[in-house]
Amino acid sequence: MSDKQCNIDSRGKAVRLIFGLILVLLAGVIALVTVVWNVNGAWPWVASVGLFAFGAFALYEGWSGWCALRAMGVKTWL
Repeated sequence: MSDKQCNIDSRGKAVRLIFGLILVLLAGVIALVTVVWNVNGAWPWVASVGLFAFGAFALYEGWSGWCALRAMGVKTWL
């Protein structure tokens, strides 16, 4: 299908990897606090899953060197 080329430099890769790691860890903290403190409601779980999904995607972008926004023509600052 399409050939994903590296469209970010090493600095952009590092930023995305760090950002993705922070989001995944934050999702884990929210999930852990929700379980330990027995928080009722769906919002903590929705936030945790959403942060995990965005973090995992950022980790993929950093690992592969491919930025989805840049592929769509959006100018990014990194």
